[in-house]
Parts: sequence; C-alpha cells; structure tokens
Amino acid sequence: MAAAYAVACFGKYFDDRGVVLQTENEGVAQFAQKAYRRCGIQGNVLRKERPTGAVFEFSVKDPNEIEKMLDLFCHTGKEPTLRIRPENFKCQKCMQTFIATAFLCCGTMTDPEKSYNLEFLSTRHYLSQQLEAMLAEHDFHPHRALRKGANTVYVKAADHIEDLLTFMGAGGAAMRIMDQRLYNEMRNKTNRLSNCETANLGKSVQAAVQVQMAIERLQEAGALATLPETLRQTAKLRMQYPDLPLAKLAQKMDPPVSKAGLSHRLKRIQEAARRLQEISSSEKETPHV
Repeated sequence: MAAAYAVACFGKYFDDRGVVLQTENEGVAQFAQKAYRRCGIQGNVLRKERPTGAVFEFSVKDPNEIEKMLDLFCHTGKEPTLRIRPENFKCQKCMQTFIATAFLCCGTMTDPEKSYNLEFLSTRHYLSQQLEAMLAEHDFHPHRALRKGANTVYVKAADHIEDLLTFMGAGGAAMRIMDQRLYNEMRNKTNRLSNCETANLGKSVQAAVQVQMAIERLQEAGALATLPETLRQTAKLRMQYPDLPLAKLAQKMDPPVSKAGLSHRLKRIQEAARRLQEISSSEKETPHV
C-alpha cells in the first residue's frame, strides 16, 4: 500500500480522474502495476513512442478502480492541494517503502565518479516540503530548491546518500558509492602528492638553471677566479653535474658539506653575479667626457 501510495503522490497526477505515472523505465511501470494489483486495484501499462525514446505509462482510469483507490488512500480526489496523509503509514517499513518508491518515480542520481547528488523532483510544492521533512526526520540532511519550475529535494553529502540508499533497500548501490568514494579520495590524494612533487621539481630545476647562468656570467667576465676557493669548487661541481640534486652534490664536495651549506654557497655565487651585472650596467649608463 505504501508503494502504491508513493506512485499516486509522485506520478503525473492523482485525483478523481485516477492515477497516471510516466517513466522511461519499463520495470518501474510494471512494479507500480504489481503494487496496485496487490492492493486489489487494477491498472494498465502502455508503451508510448516519442522522438526522445519510449515512455511507459501506468494508469488507473476505470471509475470503479478509482473509487477503490481513493477509499484506500483516504483521499477524495478533489483536494485543492495534494498532501501526504500520515495515516497511510502503519510502521517504519511503510515509510521506507514509500520513500524508495518515490525515488523510483521521480528520483535521479548523478554518476558518483563525477559528483555526489541524489534528487527527488516534483511539480507539487507541499509534497516536496513533506518529503524533505520525512528525510530530515531520519537525519539524511536534505535540501530543497526550485529549479526550472520543479521542486527539487536533494542530498549531496556522500555518506548521507549511502545511508539513504541503504534505508531505501539499495544496499548494493550504497556499497558501490562507498567503494567509488574511497577510490576518488585515494586518487585525489595521489594527484595532490604528484602535483606537489612536480611543483617542487620545477622549483629545483629553475633554481639550478639560475645558478648555472650566474656561473657562466662570472666566467665570461673573468670574475670566477676572484671568488674564494670554496665557491670556485662549488661552481665547478655544479657545472660538472648540472642535474644532480643538492643533497647528492653536497656529498661530492671535498670535504662534503651539508645541503644547507651548499645552498648558502650557491646563493653567494648568485649574489656575486648580481653585483657584477649591476657594476656593468652602471658603467654603461655613465657618460664619457
């Protein structure tokens, strides 16, 4: 009965004309027909061809069947505003079945490889409000918005979606989302580490190139020989091993030095090249008498 009631509430319409549910999934239409049959109400399933693809329509339109349905759900069929009647739920299982069937009728779920979002769409404002309250009552943290004329009740947090799917009886789907979430988190962590390593490598390469340019500038000016012995040795090894990391280059010094000590020497070489360039620029700018 709870499943049949959800079909009525979240189908195309539900009033004294009967019930109509349209879906692109033939299995959902057949499920609706079976649920109504078990309640003693006969309905029909029709296949309708459209340019965008086939649509399957479940309907209850026979006047006698409509009367039985309205009595079963305690509705008159003339309500100005359709609202969910709590008396149609006898136990917690009824609530679970109602929400699960509502999702079959009007729900969507995004690809968890891209994002996490589960939605219920309805043209009925008060029904959406009530559905949001039902989901909130079970701590699924729903939100509601109006999008292109449709009332949307949605859940975005992956763990809440997993809990909701389990609540609706889709434990297998919840496990697949959990697996995908763990995979996504591991992939994102790996990408962050890789990006960090790439950035550090880029900085190291850039620093090495700047040091080599400084050494070449000192060599061209004949100023390298004026540096202290430790700096000349450092410059020679840097040019001899241009791609070697600082830690390994430091071990090749005689005697070996620390990485920090080698970095300090390279900075002194760069500073000497900078001063040389400033002096050269100053001489070019000074007018000759």
